[in-house]
Amino acid sequence: MESIATSIEFQMSLLLFLALAGYLLASRINQSAVIGAILVGLLVGPSMLGLITYTDFVRSLAHLGAIILLFVIGFEFNIKDILKASYGVIGIIGVIVPWIGGYAITLLFGFDLASAIFVGTALTATSIAITANVLKEIGMLQTEAARAIIGVAIIDDVLSLVALSITGDLVGGSISAVSIGIVLAKAFGFIIIGGAIGLFGVSRLIERMDASNLAKKYPEFVFIFAMMIAFLYAMFADLMGLSGIVGAFIAGVAFEGVGLRNSKDVREGAEYLQIIFASIFFVSLGILADFTALTPEILVFLVALTVVAIITKVVGCGLPARAMGMCREDSLIIGFGMAPRGEVAMIVALIGLDQGLIGQGIFVAIVLMSLLTTIITPIVYRNWFFKGEYCTYEQESGNT
Repeated sequence: MESIATSIEFQMSLLLFLALAGYLLASRINQSAVIGAILVGLLVGPSMLGLITYTDFVRSLAHLGAIILLFVIGFEFNIKDILKASYGVIGIIGVIVPWIGGYAITLLFGFDLASAIFVGTALTATSIAITANVLKEIGMLQTEAARAIIGVAIIDDVLSLVALSITGDLVGGSISAVSIGIVLAKAFGFIIIGGAIGLFGVSRLIERMDASNLAKKYPEFVFIFAMMIAFLYAMFADLMGLSGIVGAFIAGVAFEGVGLRNSKDVREGAEYLQIIFASIFFVSLGILADFTALTPEILVFLVALTVVAIITKVVGCGLPARAMGMCREDSLIIGFGMAPRGEVAMIVALIGLDQGLIGQGIFVAIVLMSLLTTIITPIVYRNWFFKGEYCTYEQESGNT
């Protein structure tokens, strides 16, 4: 008979209890709920009390949380907002600079070439789930800087996965321009084609459904269909070699502007799901980290890696944004907004460990670096950029 401690009911109750504790802690320290959830995860996870571990069940719920979160974030954006040429320039430089930084710092600490290449690849990643959620919390999701962060982060995600796909070949000394081209074509093809199908096909289908007698009889029917589309897009993104959260985001963008008269509001329903599962996602990031695996040497490397991870994104994304005509504050907001590596780099690290490309020490350093960059950005946002008035001159004049 299944014990109470391992039952789904108990684990779900425990995770939601931890999420609530995260909100209480965040209110105490006047920080984002994201920070509170991660810190609570650290407290109860292997790093401190060891009361809960990163099980398959936790991983599955966290994955659902990331997908639903980006689906909801997508409602705030138009597809044109994430396809600007300037975002492409910022994204490319924002991948190259961190890769060079990660590669150089790893070699400097005496690790082998394979580890250096992989750490560089891990540093190219960006977790838009973290930054987007913080911007949503503080009501800044509609700013030009927020739109740039989302657009650039999606491009970064594509380029990071391209880098990951060729890392093994690069370590082995063999690399093919054809394979790189195929990965890029699939990635951008999915974003463009998936976005077009969503905007001109799925969104219109949903409006027709809403006008049908079926929707009038069952107002929840359209909402269920919309969530099905979100997970389908996430699945197809995975099949194309992209992160599932990018697919969910594109699905959310496709629903932007859809008007419903007879059906339950899709955005409102998705936001309720996000409250539950995204909270678990943020708690899981704290649970995943394990400070007990640190050695003195790895600790020093971790500090250096974290500093390099932040500086290379701030410089690699902030300077190009400034060169594109954005104000100094917006440029810094974009740079720091791209700094969280979050679950993306953690997944990359796990792949590297499974493939034998990195050792346990490098794995722990990447995971904890991801966690630290995830914590630092919301603190910087709340206590620096958005503590007072935001770009007052920009709001008054309408200029960037």
